[in-house]
Amino acid sequence: MRILVTGVAGFIGMHVAMRLLADGHEVIGLDNINDYYDVRLKKARLAHIGSPNQFHFHKLDLADHNGITNLFAETRPEIVINLAAQAGVRYSLENPHSYIDSNLVGFTNILEACRHFEIGHLVYASSSSVYGLNEEMPFHEGQNTDHPLALYGATKKANELLAHSYSHLFRLPTTGLRFFTVYGPWGRPDMAPMLFVDAILNQRSIKVFNHGQMKRDFTYIDDIVEGVVRTAMKPATCDADFDAKVPDSASSKAPFRVFNIGNGQPVPLMHFINALEEALGKTAEKEFMEMQPGDVTETYADTKRLKDWVGYQPKTDTHAGVSAFIEWYFSEYHPEQA
Repeated sequence: MRILVTGVAGFIGMHVAMRLLADGHEVIGLDNINDYYDVRLKKARLAHIGSPNQFHFHKLDLADHNGITNLFAETRPEIVINLAAQAGVRYSLENPHSYIDSNLVGFTNILEACRHFEIGHLVYASSSSVYGLNEEMPFHEGQNTDHPLALYGATKKANELLAHSYSHLFRLPTTGLRFFTVYGPWGRPDMAPMLFVDAILNQRSIKVFNHGQMKRDFTYIDDIVEGVVRTAMKPATCDADFDAKVPDSASSKAPFRVFNIGNGQPVPLMHFINALEEALGKTAEKEFMEMQPGDVTETYADTKRLKDWVGYQPKTDTHAGVSAFIEWYFSEYHPEQA
């Protein structure tokens, strides 16, 4: 199939594109290569994908309405996997307009293009951040998501609402995936695993928020990719059991679905740090700090619906995932020690 992957120079986007290419699909990759973090890493990811005949890269911003329309007209994708977004909870406190441009204006451009070019299925990145103030664990898709804690989470909730309206009005099959904490090779340098390893190796203290009393549903990238690809190949359908008197926000009478995609096993932050220390053979100097605005104490995904839908079953435990991540880190940043 011909599949458009937006955010293809991103962490998840690169891995998804490579898996689709390995499966024999044609991939149209889109990314604006912005400087939210080191552009060199994004270019290195693209270089890692390489230049197979079935991969075609386009440098383009989602907010460019005419550019997006022309791309769809030129390439005619059958499936769209929209992973492009302005990421980062804390950064949304500093630069809110970038989230509006990418996550709202850009996503609307994708929806409009999918509508007019009759795309068979749109899969898009939502986030565990939509659960916001909700403290009922594990998070499951039917829970209320009306109280996001930061603009980032609010834009992801808005994506789900916009997608539903297009599914309802234009019968566009859409599936949102609420990603939990993803880690692994080629990860983002602004995320905890990369920040921690860099600090430990360079004998700097690591910032441990909420005095270490945090839990995250750390999910290894290979497990995430498996779920994304399986979901992409099964377009959303109308839910015959949907009850409009007691509506479930993750399904509909329209061809619309939303799923959690995570490990389903919350990992204490200190346990994850210990796994990094063991893999590195070094002890981290820890700077314990208060909780940051917009952050939450715990995230934990109930993934039963995605398992029932496509057989999603994460397989990578924390120690195996951390070991693979550390092996990649040395090969990329310290090849002399790899």
